[in-house]
Amino acid sequence: MSDTLVIIPTYNEKENIEAIIRAVFSQEKEFDVLVVDDNSPDGTSTIVKNLLKEFSNLFLEIRKEKTGLGTAYIHGFKWAFKKGYEYIIEMDADFSHNPKDLVRLYNACSIDGADFSIGSRYVNNKINVVNWDFKRLFLSYFASKYVRIITRIPIFDTTAGFVCYRKKVLENIELDKIKFVGYAFQIEMKFKAWKRKFKHKEVSVIFTDRKEGTSKMSGSIISEAIFGVIKMRLRGLPK
Repeated sequence: MSDTLVIIPTYNEKENIEAIIRAVFSQEKEFDVLVVDDNSPDGTSTIVKNLLKEFSNLFLEIRKEKTGLGTAYIHGFKWAFKKGYEYIIEMDADFSHNPKDLVRLYNACSIDGADFSIGSRYVNNKINVVNWDFKRLFLSYFASKYVRIITRIPIFDTTAGFVCYRKKVLENIELDKIKFVGYAFQIEMKFKAWKRKFKHKEVSVIFTDRKEGTSKMSGSIISEAIFGVIKMRLRGLPK
């Protein structure tokens, strides 16, 4: 058993899931992988079930329905607590997060002493994004700047979904009180960790848009982020 669990939430990722799992297991450090599948109708979970026979450090949790990225991660966090992992990493299934960067995120916490590390696209305002159209890049980049202005959080990529947490950080965040389930989930997690005085480190990564499958971005997710940040700031989270 590894000391680090990589959580990969999935919904209709049959084109990517086997390749991303094999890529994680090919890294120089040993990682365990938990796939949290939201009952994908395309057979994603069936592919993972077949891989369970090959990899003893691969695990699968199937939820009954699609209830949001945030709830999928929280499901995975609680599973990780029960198993005793010291480090827990969030990662997308579509290769927008490069598996080769997993060790760098882990080292930022295990060697450099960060409590949580962020695979950042915008360190020091430098943009490292490949294959995004201008509209999406504009939205993402300025969403992070908007969050920095509203919350005063000293993190460049506040919406990043490639994050390594020490277990103690997640244990100190009241997961059952997380209010957002979409795009704003990542913002709220970082904000609460920062407000609780946990140390962070941003690790510069190159984000590459998916080549296979369909993006889960929607207007409701974006609205949650825009208006949710204001509500979060006004509420003065965390309490």
